[in-house]
Amino acid sequence: MGKGGFKELKVWQKSKDFAVYIYRITNIGSFTKDYSLRDQIRRAAVSIPSNIAEGDERQSNKESIRFFYIAKGSSAEVLTQATIAFEIGYIDNGIFKEIEKRWTEISGMLSNLPPLALCPLCL
Repeated sequence: MGKGGFKELKVWQKSKDFAVYIYRITNIGSFTKDYSLRDQIRRAAVSIPSNIAEGDERQSNKESIRFFYIAKGSSAEVLTQATIAFEIGYIDNGIFKEIEKRWTEISGMLSNLPPLALCPLCL
């Protein structure tokens, strides 16, 4: 795509909204005092849309795919950290389920990006 077209990608939009959601939920309760976990989950969440954008702007499919896979890895980090936050009582079941729901959708969309990157006409 390139030239800022990443903003049109649904996966970028959803992952950007996911990062904003993660920032909001880490600003409440015990999360605010655990700087390490809070900062780590925030960095991982921001990494998802950032890597999608960077991958979309790359000049080769090989480079693009690499960044899409990094975004997918970052999404797994967010889910792992959210699971830990849930198990230690930083977030309640409702928030955790919302994170899982959003993660499932974004992760599935990311799984479909690399084949599309190999076929620009398929976009």
